[in-house]
Amino acid sequence: MSISSKQLVDFLDEVGKTLDRKIVLVAAGGTALTLYRAKASTIDVDFTGPAKDVELFQKAVNATQPGFKVHVWPDGQVFSQFLPDDYLRKSKRIRSLKNIDLRALAPADIVVTKTGRLDLRDIDDIEALHQKIQANQEFNSKTWETGRVCGEPRCL
Repeated sequence: MSISSKQLVDFLDEVGKTLDRKIVLVAAGGTALTLYRAKASTIDVDFTGPAKDVELFQKAVNATQPGFKVHVWPDGQVFSQFLPDDYLRKSKRIRSLKNIDLRALAPADIVVTKTGRLDLRDIDDIEALHQKIQANQEFNSKTWETGRVCGEPRCL
């Protein structure tokens, strides 16, 4: 099953309604690429974030049974990779949903996590991200380094 950006946000909206507090989720892998619109869809959903937030999110996901795979890792872990402590600060805010601050890993952190496994799909994803960066001025070199879009208040 392919999951589009809209389907992903709709799913998170539903999960957010069941949460009793605001949490931070940082999309990784194909999920981040889909939210950045570097890919049309993803085959599964991958998030990291503060341990207490991803634990609460996982419980809510288990209760909703979305019909697709949802992977979560605590504190900047993505698959077998452990990102530096600043992964959260460098992540880009995608949107604020009910009880979910939805973010995506900074492009450089996406590449780091993709190279940890580096199968053919990962290579394709890195290429798609590179093409997105080249094609879209929003993804300039400052975005690549910081995960923030220059010109926005949080970038300054």
